[in-house]
Amino acid sequence: MSKTTALIFGFNKYALEIELNVKVKYDNIKIYSLNKQDIDNSEKNVEYFDLNDEWSSIENCIDMENSIAFCALEDSAENIFLTISLRAHFKELIIIAIASNKESANKLTMAGANKVIPLVETTADIIANVLEKPISNKVLHNILYEESALKVEQVKIANEEYFENASVSDIDWSGYNGIIILSVMKEDMSHEFIYASKLKNHIIKNGDILVVVGFETDIEEFKNIIGSN
Repeated sequence: MSKTTALIFGFNKYALEIELNVKVKYDNIKIYSLNKQDIDNSEKNVEYFDLNDEWSSIENCIDMENSIAFCALEDSAENIFLTISLRAHFKELIIIAIASNKESANKLTMAGANKVIPLVETTADIIANVLEKPISNKVLHNILYEESALKVEQVKIANEEYFENASVSDIDWSGYNGIIILSVMKEDMSHEFIYASKLKNHIIKNGDILVVVGFETDIEEFKNIIGSN
């Protein structure tokens, strides 16, 4: 990822997670909001923009050819319009869009997004975690920015008995065919990379969420094993 500027459109929990977790990878990060109150009340350096299809103010101060855009507006229609407008003006810009459902995901793809991330499949937290490992960095890059059959998905534990009271460090995660376990989100919503020292003594319990990478069929098989809905 050689892009030097990350443009984040939206000022919400998803946008802030993205900002938190990609700031180590980009020389510059810009956050834009449709709400002028965000500029007045926020401790972040948030800039105002509107959906008037006019990008000269941004284009004049940013090298758009060396940028990547994250479309994270909460309103699906606005997010789709934003994606269409960005693609129409910046043919080479990499656009990553967040979708609330499959229908929105399909429309965002048609609108010109390079990659669409369904909210039911992933959270922005995993970005920082997987970037800790160079090989994971490459895998994530392929998932986010290239055409790939691999998926990133959250899988909730509903059959803790399967793990037989084992701690994270005791489980042979390599034994799951076609699945790479990236991280664990505990029921209290604390989130750790799978090999983090803080997590090694954690006993897998119902309600824990595993963030996994794999092909759809392998992920579905894994869900059946651990009782995920």
